[in-house]
Amino acid sequence: MSHHKVAIIGSGPAGFTAALYASRANLDVTIFEGHQPGGQLTITTEVENYPGFEHGIQGPELMDVMRKQIQRFGAKSVYETVTTLDAGKNSFTLTTDRGVTHHADVVILAMGASAKLLGAKGESEYMGYGVSACATCDGFFFRNQDVIVVGGGDTAMEEANYLTRFCKSVMIVHRREEFRASKIMLDRVRKNEKISFALNTTIDEFKGETLETGMKKMTGVVLRDTKTNETREVPIDGAFVAIGHEPNSKLVHGLVEMDDSGYILTQGKSSYTNVPGIFACGDLQDTVYRQAITAAGSGCMAAIDAERWLESQGH
Repeated sequence: MSHHKVAIIGSGPAGFTAALYASRANLDVTIFEGHQPGGQLTITTEVENYPGFEHGIQGPELMDVMRKQIQRFGAKSVYETVTTLDAGKNSFTLTTDRGVTHHADVVILAMGASAKLLGAKGESEYMGYGVSACATCDGFFFRNQDVIVVGGGDTAMEEANYLTRFCKSVMIVHRREEFRASKIMLDRVRKNEKISFALNTTIDEFKGETLETGMKKMTGVVLRDTKTNETREVPIDGAFVAIGHEPNSKLVHGLVEMDDSGYILTQGKSSYTNVPGIFACGDLQDTVYRQAITAAGSGCMAAIDAERWLESQGH
């Protein structure tokens, strides 16, 4: 049974930055990275909007650099998933999927959020190679190309509008004729000459090829008309799935306060949750920005908040 001053659940930019600040404050830090170490950036290819890398950096490489940096200051990585978290009177008890029990004085939640995906054939295979769940992150790579956006809410409309800054054309693919998006967002996309619609339409398959270099590349999609059931293959350079995100907060359901969608509620501009000693950062509590750099910033906040809280408790 191990005891840690600070336990961080989840890696990625938020968790790693929290670990960096906490370990540099001479706190005993253990980060539970789970079975997808590095979070969502490990399924991202080129990252060009993270400061400090003039020519960009591969997502997995960025996470590896962050991991080496926190380990340099003494933070320990545990490649197990925390399955239960219990709040005791003086400490927290964490149990992993391997049945190992840990105790910690402070817990920082950094489990992130996962983009909801369609589950269509080829979607996972070409994720990062033409398929994306973040127009802000990847839109630049599709300059002067033809892309589609899948979804019918405000997020899909916003991403479609954003992509017209770079792309030659944007097709919105939506399974119904009615939209969940607000009228103002719909009016905005309908006025945009670069945007077209494929309504009552779903995606059956993402198609692609393997280049001579060994790199994969998505080349098109198979669309299905939901009324006639007819299919057609459309050549396309990129596909953005914009059907929402789901916070990875199941671990703390019933323990900390969250909104109706499962995002953890933090107090004011801090990382404090309603449970003393538990802090939250990154996409787990961010419903607006969801960027690597904002996640890293909130990880810094969580570590500083945790350090000050420990001091106030006499640790």
